[in-house]
Amino acid sequence: MQLQRPVPASRFSRLVQLGRLGSGIAGAVVGEGLRQISNGNRPTAADLLLTPANAHRLANHLSEMRGAAMKIGQLLSMEGGDILPDPLPNILSRLRDQAHAMPLGQVADVLDSAWGADWKGKFRRFHFTPIAAASIGQVHEAETKDGRHLAIKIQYPGIARSIDSDLNNVAGLFRMFRLLPPGLDIEPLLEEAKRQLHAEADYLAEAQHLRSYASYLGSQPGLRVPAVADDLTTQTVLAMEYVAGEPIEMLASAPRDKRQDVAVRLTELALCELFDWRLMQTDPNFANFRYRAEEDEVVLLDFGATRRFDPALIAAFQTLIGASLGGDENAIEHAAMDVGYLAPEDAPVYRRAVVDMVSIAAEPVRLVGPYDFGASDLSERLSQHVVGMRIEHDFGRLPPPDMLYLHRKLGGLYLLLKRLNAKVSISDLIAPYLSRRQ
Repeated sequence: MQLQRPVPASRFSRLVQLGRLGSGIAGAVVGEGLRQISNGNRPTAADLLLTPANAHRLANHLSEMRGAAMKIGQLLSMEGGDILPDPLPNILSRLRDQAHAMPLGQVADVLDSAWGADWKGKFRRFHFTPIAAASIGQVHEAETKDGRHLAIKIQYPGIARSIDSDLNNVAGLFRMFRLLPPGLDIEPLLEEAKRQLHAEADYLAEAQHLRSYASYLGSQPGLRVPAVADDLTTQTVLAMEYVAGEPIEMLASAPRDKRQDVAVRLTELALCELFDWRLMQTDPNFANFRYRAEEDEVVLLDFGATRRFDPALIAAFQTLIGASLGGDENAIEHAAMDVGYLAPEDAPVYRRAVVDMVSIAAEPVRLVGPYDFGASDLSERLSQHVVGMRIEHDFGRLPPPDMLYLHRKLGGLYLLLKRLNAKVSISDLIAPYLSRRQ
């Protein structure tokens, strides 16, 4: 049974929640310090701060608050597995898969505000227990009196108004307890996260992304985007066709040919998004893909994190991939600078480390023939290399926001192909796009 907790809707109530979190962590630090000293130990500040209890306390509070407070935990756990100290990344990773649900009364209040007090008259049935709950809103199943079977995404109250203050306050909390590396400047990432979250809170914009994807896909078989119910969609409520399906991970036990076919389908989709449409759904959560066995369809869900890419950046990324294929380290270095991984003032030793990082990441593209994702340890090797870079060369820098979102998408695709135990010839699939380079 899903736990229900009211969403703190005002800025003051959300600030109070964070204050309680901070005082709770501080109190736990004092208590743990006294316990350790009484046992004859001399704990460091990190030992006292990063206890499993404190990490769980942080994750639980962010989950209760939802919105940007929860989202920053998601982003840091996904992008910051090599940034944050243990055990924080593993604990925060729970935020990608869970959120408390709104109580019935809060759901009704949001719908009253969006649709008017007589909205129930439009429905034959409306399930108040959500079928999914995440950081910005939750999804309910419903059937209208005219026979439409719908999924209704309802935004948590006060979330849009709290984005900027939540991100600033949570980042301040992380700094106060020294949970971020001293050399990490997260201000550009914070500003970009605010912009992205404001976009995600605009359900009219998400509805347009759904329409755009449906238009791009056309009648292409094997992929499906739910249709938008325009008459019930507002700034805070997104109504769309309900499309039943199984979790995409269930294909892990499917016959090899089926796994291969779906893996190729999803890889081709990602390449189309990036190089043809320059419009990409950047949230790699497995829950955003469902599979319909009878129709042999992959259903694409949740377009709040859809992002348009600058053609110049895509061209620079194509050049970087081409350079990594040729193994020309000078060309890789110059292309890495154009993408934003390097700056002219970077030391030669750091430049070499970035070149090596790009070469590792490009392994699936460089291999001629099928790449065995199921047997790959690429993510572990890449993670170890990045950790080494940050230890040996201070922190370096975060890539530009567009590249971070692209990393997120491609990293999620890698994990999904690994889960499907797929063997995909990435070099063959990407070759037509690389041939377009100017």
